[in-house]
Amino acid sequence: MTGASAAAVRHYDRAIDELLHFRAEVDAEANAALAESPDFPMGNVLAAYLGLLTTEVEDARTARVRFEAFLRRIDATALLPRERAHLAAVRALLGGDFLTCGALLAEITTAHPRDALALIAGHQIDFFTGDARMLRDRVGGALTSWRADDRHYGHLLGMYAFGLEEAGHYDRSEEVGLRAVELNPRDVWGIHAVAHTYEMQGRFGDGLRYLDARVPDWSTGTFFNVHSWWHYCLYALETGDVARVLAIYDAVLADGQSCMELLDAAALLWRLHLEGSDQHARWRALADAWPARVAEPFYAFNDMHAVMSYVGAGRVGEAEKLIAAREAYVAEPRPGVTNREMTLRVGLPVCRAIVAFGRGEYEAAVELLLPIRHRVNEFGGSHAQRDAVQRTLLEAALRAGRREVARVLVSERIGVRPCSPYNWLKQAALADTLGDAAVAAVARDRAGDLARAALRDC
Repeated sequence: MTGASAAAVRHYDRAIDELLHFRAEVDAEANAALAESPDFPMGNVLAAYLGLLTTEVEDARTARVRFEAFLRRIDATALLPRERAHLAAVRALLGGDFLTCGALLAEITTAHPRDALALIAGHQIDFFTGDARMLRDRVGGALTSWRADDRHYGHLLGMYAFGLEEAGHYDRSEEVGLRAVELNPRDVWGIHAVAHTYEMQGRFGDGLRYLDARVPDWSTGTFFNVHSWWHYCLYALETGDVARVLAIYDAVLADGQSCMELLDAAALLWRLHLEGSDQHARWRALADAWPARVAEPFYAFNDMHAVMSYVGAGRVGEAEKLIAAREAYVAEPRPGVTNREMTLRVGLPVCRAIVAFGRGEYEAAVELLLPIRHRVNEFGGSHAQRDAVQRTLLEAALRAGRREVARVLVSERIGVRPCSPYNWLKQAALADTLGDAAVAAVARDRAGDLARAALRDC
């Protein structure tokens, strides 16, 4: 590493360790490295990634100013090839080009598969762009260059497990994720990968037991505390325990301090909203937290959750104002800005559909969501997070009387997750619209049996 004192390198090394643990101390260590050696290239690269990958507009603005000042102070042509490659990736990210940044990071890991920063930064880019194949293969392609006794091998397995899950390899994902947590019980990303695997298989009882058994390992000290509780609430919702979900919401999710935490809160309340549970006071407090964070276009996935919050709070006018601002944003050509395409292709139709649903215009919501339901991954997030969009489509189809569409959607869900009470309750709701009381009763009994069976072991 050029331009770094021994002390700066020690802080940098600790920062990478904290980053792989998703601990807040990463910022302090990264800043300490730069305090020791202000023009340390990899220290500046790390600080830029940290600021640009939070999806917070203010963090990105600060990172941009800081990195551009660094570039003015140095001769980039004198840096080592890998340092120059990281600078190119950061420049692409500074310009809003997530896809080019991800591709450049992939080139780095092809040449340097043990570059942990390139791997985790690329992994986050793949998550933000909803690229399941690269979530799997970016890390998978580097694995054989690591040894089982490497310090961060377990963290690499945790990342790989998440990629396997998003790519649909659930058995392998569970195996790899459990091994990651075995190697490092506080690997919150590995725990998170196992939680996702159980969610995607409808194994909510297993999920509750898994998280309950290791609460101290995932509930404190990381950026993922709130998100892990959100996963816990998804399991509890499957059991029908709304009181438990709301208690967790009030204790943990209601005071979100970042976009990621706010969108978890919105996604949870929206699931309740779809089932007719309107949490007006909670929605109002949440809606108040969004305006400053979506004042500028930055990440369409955040915009969707802001619109959910406005609609849930009954402030449809604010939702429409945000949509109008994004329509103006996409009307201008912005070459290489990934978020523009995300907003145009997915973000705006989803936001319009949420507003339509809030207005009771269910047919309009169906017409907006049905054409894009197989490509909502394009604006990022995980399958579990994007399920809020799929549930909105299903509920809109039921309420609009679009029975054939609802039948297809319910059939798909039951085929993939036959142990989900939610899916069987939607089968019952569809049967009700068809006047088939017997099928509805059987489906509700099935949902109840599944929920009780899971709770007996919890």
